[in-house]
This record gives sequence, C-alpha cells and structure tokens, in this order.
Amino acid sequence: MNQPFIKQEQVRFQHVDYAGIVFYPRYFEMLNCIIEDFYDEALGLPFNQMHETGGIPTVDLKVQFKKPARLGEVLTKLFWIKNIGGASILCGFKFENGQKAICLEGEVTLVNVSFTENRNMIKASPFSELIKNKLEKYLIK
Repeated sequence: MNQPFIKQEQVRFQHVDYAGIVFYPRYFEMLNCIIEDFYDEALGLPFNQMHETGGIPTVDLKVQFKKPARLGEVLTKLFWIKNIGGASILCGFKFENGQKAICLEGEVTLVNVSFTENRNMIKASPFSELIKNKLEKYLIK
C-alpha cells in the first residue's frame, strides 16, 4: 500500500501570533515547504532547477483549521496524491501535533507548467512518464 510523504516541523516564534498559536498564513508557508521537499526528495525535481524552465503553481486550495498548534510543538506534516491528471495533481495533506490531533487538513491542486521561450507566459505541461511513475508511489485514494 502506498504511503504519504512525511516531514516534521517545529513551531517556532516566527510562526505564532500574540496568543502563541500558529498564525494561519504561516500554515501556508509550512505547506509550501512540504511541497518543495516532496518535489526535491520524492520526485528529484528541486525547485531551484525546476523553476528554470517551469513550475508547479497552486490553482486551488481548500483548508480546514482543526486545532491550534502552539509554540514549541512539533508538527508531523503528511502529504499524498489523491488524483493524477495529465498536467495536474490533486493532493491531500494534514498536519498533526505530538498527540496525533489534526491541526490542519485540506487539499491542494498543483499544475505542472512550462514557460514560453521569452518567459512572458506559462502553459500547462504534461507530466513525463517518469514523474507520473514517481507520483503513483504516493497515490492514496
């Protein structure tokens, strides 16, 4: 059975508001970090190389904030693929605290894009068979 991609991240002072809980935009930064790590470690596509010719912009994002995460807690971030399209992927994610309580969960749709020659436009670009095969290892329906 396929498994999610998993990383941990400690909630730092930079992540929290005056109440000592994660300020909601910081969750989006944490989500972007796991996407970046997924592309680098699972797919072999580090952002610093991929962004020379294209990218993987977010086109849809659904989030539910379930429980506050607090300064000092370590979050386990889980990321998986729910559907693979020609040039897009629907991904699921959740962030759990040390007691396995879900702090954040949702879905994000990412589209594989390439730049036109003069880099003034982007267009959807199909995934290669190699990348599709790597993505399928994280497919959980």
